[in-house]
Amino acid sequence: MLNLITLFITTTFAQEAAKAATKQPSVFESLIIPMIAFFFIFYFLVLRPQATKAKETQSFMTSLKKGDEVLTTGGILGTIVGITDSFVDLKISESSKIKVLKTSLLGPFKPEKAK
Repeated sequence: MLNLITLFITTTFAQEAAKAATKQPSVFESLIIPMIAFFFIFYFLVLRPQATKAKETQSFMTSLKKGDEVLTTGGILGTIVGITDSFVDLKISESSKIKVLKTSLLGPFKPEKAK
């Protein structure tokens, strides 16, 4: 009796495995859908934030004017006293001015308030 039940179970599993082995996913299921999913993930995690950051940087560069306090990528804090197409003159102390590239400006200086 036990051998007969084992035979039926083995036969049933063999038939199930044969059915599963013969079904092949289509090209659309195996290639196109994962590629589309990868593109959307890449877009939302990489491309979209990068484009947003570029727009913010561009708007900062176009809105520069004399008297703005800015911070450079080198950590220098200064006040804009002159602007050209590519350079900015910064006053960093009462008696010293430096000329830096606009692209080396990190952003406007925002002092953190004490908590």
